[in-house]
Order: sequence, then C-alpha cells, then structure tokens
Amino acid sequence: MDSHRTIARCAGIAGLFAGVLMSAPLMAEQQNTPEQQNTPEQQDTAGQPAASQSDQSNPHANVPLVPDSPTWNSFHGQLNAQKYSPLDQINVDNVGQLEKVWEVHTGDISDGKGDTPATVWSATPVFANDTLYIGTPFYKLIAYDPATGKEKWRFDTQSSREALTQPVLKNRGVAYWEADNPVEGESCQKIVYMGTMDAQLFAIDADTGKPCQNFADNGVLNVDQWNTINPKFPLSLLQPPTIVGDHVIFGWAGKDWAYEEAPAGTVFSVNARTGEREWTFEALPEDVRAKSGTANVWTQMSADEKNGLIYLPVSSPSPNYWGGNRKEDIPLGTSTTALDINTGKVVWSRQWVHHDLWDYDINSAPTLMDITVDGKEIPALVQATKQGFLFVVNRLTGEDVWPIEERPVPQGDGSVEGEVYSPTQPFPTRPAPLLDQSKKPAIWGLADAVGFGQCSRLWDKLTYEGMYTPPTTRGEGALAYPDSAGGVQWGGVAFDPVSQTAIVNTSHIVQTIKLYNREDYKKADNGSGNESGFAPQEGAPYGMRLNVARNWLGMPCWEPPFGELVAIDMHTGDVKWRKPVGASQQFGFFMPERWGSPTIGGPAVTAGGVVFIGASMDAKARAYSLDTGEELWEDQTEAPVVANPAVYEYKGRQYVAFVAGGNTILKDQVGDQIAVYALPEDKK
Repeated sequence: MDSHRTIARCAGIAGLFAGVLMSAPLMAEQQNTPEQQNTPEQQDTAGQPAASQSDQSNPHANVPLVPDSPTWNSFHGQLNAQKYSPLDQINVDNVGQLEKVWEVHTGDISDGKGDTPATVWSATPVFANDTLYIGTPFYKLIAYDPATGKEKWRFDTQSSREALTQPVLKNRGVAYWEADNPVEGESCQKIVYMGTMDAQLFAIDADTGKPCQNFADNGVLNVDQWNTINPKFPLSLLQPPTIVGDHVIFGWAGKDWAYEEAPAGTVFSVNARTGEREWTFEALPEDVRAKSGTANVWTQMSADEKNGLIYLPVSSPSPNYWGGNRKEDIPLGTSTTALDINTGKVVWSRQWVHHDLWDYDINSAPTLMDITVDGKEIPALVQATKQGFLFVVNRLTGEDVWPIEERPVPQGDGSVEGEVYSPTQPFPTRPAPLLDQSKKPAIWGLADAVGFGQCSRLWDKLTYEGMYTPPTTRGEGALAYPDSAGGVQWGGVAFDPVSQTAIVNTSHIVQTIKLYNREDYKKADNGSGNESGFAPQEGAPYGMRLNVARNWLGMPCWEPPFGELVAIDMHTGDVKWRKPVGASQQFGFFMPERWGSPTIGGPAVTAGGVVFIGASMDAKARAYSLDTGEELWEDQTEAPVVANPAVYEYKGRQYVAFVAGGNTILKDQVGDQIAVYALPEDKK
C-alpha cells in the first residue's frame, strides 16, 4: 500500500531528531479480469516482448525510449522514468546564477492542528500545452503560465477533506493526455486527469478547466464501483495515472497495515476519452483475494511504448507483518511486473521479496534505460527498492543483467504461530547495495553516551540474524534496516543516457518491529504515527509495533550519514561517487551536512550535467554536478521538497520547478509553494 500507516498524526522520521539533535524471470499465470480475459494462447510463454505480438496494432512502435525533444509531460518527465532533460542552457558552469523567477502559493495547506488533516504534497508539475499543471492536496487542479506563474484556470473537485485511508491529505499531482488527431473545435482533445482520496477520477479539459462530459459520468469516474472484494476502504487515487497512448492506467492506495483482509490491489486501464474500462490486472491469485488483499500499485509506473510494455511496481500482500493467512505462492506480490499495454497481459515478472513480512513494497517506477555492459547494448530496467537494492534486468525479458542470487535468509525464532518463511531471498551482485544491510548497524557512540547506554541496551534486546530477520514477539522485537519507509522512496532513480549514469537518493533509518498477540496488543497499543507506532492488523492473530531506534532524547542510535545521493556507472555497476545530501534539521537547528538527511522525493538530471533535488529535511532546493557530486547551488524553500523537480523550456528560456509541500514522515513542516528558477534574462 502507500507508505503511510497511521491513525494519529505525529512525527515519523522527524522524531529521529527530536530532543538534543533538534533537539529467474517468472512467466506468471495470467490473472487479468474481466473485460480482457486472456486465454493461455495469448500468453507469451517464450518471454518475448508484447510488441512482437502486437506490432501491427501498436501505433507507438517507432517511439524512442528517450524522446527526441525535451518533454516533462508526466510525473517522472517521461514514461521511461529517467527524469532526464536534454536541455543544457542551465549547466554546471552557470547553475550558481539561478534566480527565482516566480513562485506561487496555492493556498491549499493544512498543518493538521485544526479540523483538517495535515497536507502532504509530493506533486511534480507537468509541463504540456504551453502550461504548467499541478494538483493540490485539497484536490484542486490548477493551470499556470509557465513563464510567470499567472493562473490560467483552477478546478475544484469538491472532494472530501477527510483522512479516509491516509492520515493526511495527500496528492502527487496530475496526468496529461492529448489526442493524436485532435478534432478542431471540439473540447477535451487535451485532458488533465487527477484522482482523489475518495476514489474519484476527474477528467478536465486542459484548455478551459471544465469537466469532460464524455468521460464517465460527466467527467468523473467512480473507481470505487469496482471495489467488490473486502471493500473495507475506498481505492484512494493519490498517484496520478500513467498515460500510454489512449490508455489511462492506474492503481490505488489504502491502508494494508490495518486489516488482515483488505481490498485486492487491482490495476485498471480505462479509455482516455470515455473512461470505459479496458482491462484489469490482479497481482493476487483468485483464491487468496478473499482472505488477504492489496499487492497493489500505489506509485508511478513506467512504459516502453515502442515495445508495448508497461511496468508495474507491485506492493506486498496484507497484512504487512504477518503472513500466516497467505502461505500460498503469490509470485506477483512485491514484484516488478511487465504487462502488454493493450491487453494488461503479463509478459514477465520478477519478485524481489518472497513472502514479504517487512512491508518492503516496490515503491518507485522502474527506470528504463539502454546501457552498454561488456560491449553489449542492453535494453535494461533498474528497479530501486526499499531494501536499498537496485535490481537490473533486461526490460524485454526480465532476465538478469548482472547475476541476481537467491541466498539463504533467517527462518525466525519460533515465536510466531502460523507463520512460514521463505528459505531464500534475491540479492543483486551489482550494483552494490546503496547502504550496508549486511551487518547490524553500528551504534552511534554520541547517541549512546547521551543516552547513558540506552542504545546499547536496546541493541541487546533486538533480534537480529541479518537482513530479512522476521518479526518476532520477543524482547523489543526485530531490528529492521532499512526501515519500512525505505532506502529509496517513490522518487526513484534518475538516469543520464549520455554518460549512462544513474542517480538515486537514499535514507538510512533503523527500525524495530515487534508482534503482539491480541491480549497483549490491547494493553500495549497507544497510537501510531507516520511509519511508526502501532498497527492492529485486525483479523490476524498479531498486532504490531514499529519504532525508530533512538535514545530518550530522540537521537538516532545508529551512525550517520542518515541520507545520501549516489551516482552509479551503469556500464559497470560501480559507484562513481556518493555524498551525504542535505542537513537534518528541526527546531531551527541544523546538523552538520556530513551527517546528511533522510530523504523523500527524488532527483532530476539534465544534459547540462546538473542533478537537481530537494528531498531533505532542511527544506532546500539543490543542484549537484553529475560528474563529481559537488554541490553547485542551493536555495531555501518553504518546506521540504518531497517531489522530483520538473525541468522545461518555454519561449527559449529554461526553467526548473520545485514543489515544496513537505511530508510528515520527514518533519512537521508543510508548504503550498511552487518555486521556479531560471538564469537571468541576460545570462540565458
């Protein structure tokens, strides 16, 4: 599900710094239903890409992986999720001269202290139709002049501001579509789409801001009408759809930490013009859906239009931390799964966590790239994960680029009844893990001293047998590293196709996981916060508790850095450079930048050799050298920039836009600011 799990709003990672500091490819059985029931004959059992089956019907067979012209018309800039711009007006030599050329405040902001939940705004702006489009956490769509920020139109969905499935009001923006052959004089030849927490998908004319009457019910599609299995909560649409051709494809988010039985994580494709359902995808086998749930897609997807494939990052089944109700093989859970865009049929799938007991959802769009390894050109895909792994496979077949090994993992301490454990888990041999989870993280001496040995005592009470130590009822629980928020979050991997350099930001957080039987859980439960606290897993024999490992003053018990930016040479899988990113900050105190910051959000990279990123607790927009990792520029924003930046060109001037919305996982600082930067007019 989505990464938030909470009932009561409180600091998640922010709590780290309270006190003194701030104080083998699977050819999966097809499970699609119902409009496009696929027969066995339709399944490509030879593992060939979907395009080989449907070249004649694929109008995008000649679409290159990297667009010929600069675009930023989708959540990650392009469907390949490279977050790459070929623009080079802003480069390493002049990026230090960037100036803020306009900013706006949408007015849609809440700190959660009143009747309205806090806002969490991770929307990357979309540049299309000579306009900058954005969605807000109050579920409004806004169109801006890209050079001045002057508002062109605004549409209010009038959606509920209740925290139905998330503890916050969350929005990650909009998606854009336009007709290949527009009909002159007709409306809705260009459409902006946005979903809401109450499962309504809106289609709005991109020119006028008015609902598209031919789409579903006068411009609104009620997605929850298809929520027929365990409809315990609405299928919240917090991530914008992925638009491929005339297909509008989307998953949904909810709260799989709350129930053993939850909605099944169906992915839908609907027609861009009408909203008519075209196909559905189910990651859960049919006999599991009634007793488990989720394995949904709550984050962005990517697509290879030329080869007719869309790639799904699939989350874990429910509940998150006990799997005695789902002992069957669920091969598409916690996976990257490639589907035929036109039919939704599975082409290949790779599971990255077997029998997931750690909430290690696959949480970011796979980044598609053409790389040269040992002199051979490979159509590749990089899947970043919460574990801090980068799995690299052939995107047409799912086969390894560098070997991915199944290695034995811990089998539990016998304290959890009804549980089963996978004997092995997949480990990539290249690139190296983004953080060292091969051993118990070292105790930070400073935090241990300030806590009078509290961290050492905690470490002694935690079960730890290595990566994938299962949850336990004993002691203070099991040590989990990285935490359930992830080494990498939904910002994912950026990629420079010229130098074949991948860029990714990570967080280094240690968490504890403890299970309680029902009687003990009733006594222990005292609420939850983002990525921390108690979760009932109602219906399961165990409730659970997540805690960040810290001392009584809120200092992290493990050694810094707490977050880094990493560059990887994709010819070899070697790390080119890594740097602590940002500064941990709260209550006005900034920690040394060598300690880094936990990060949410991700980077963008340009042909000017520049990496743009926010993501850190100190609420700054930054630029780094792609070649060396040197920090070249920074500017203060209203709140942490927890969205990937957008890079675009309008009338000969190039811009980079940051959305400073904040996220309560990082800290209790929210914003409603869009800050747009460019070179001075005489410098461009």
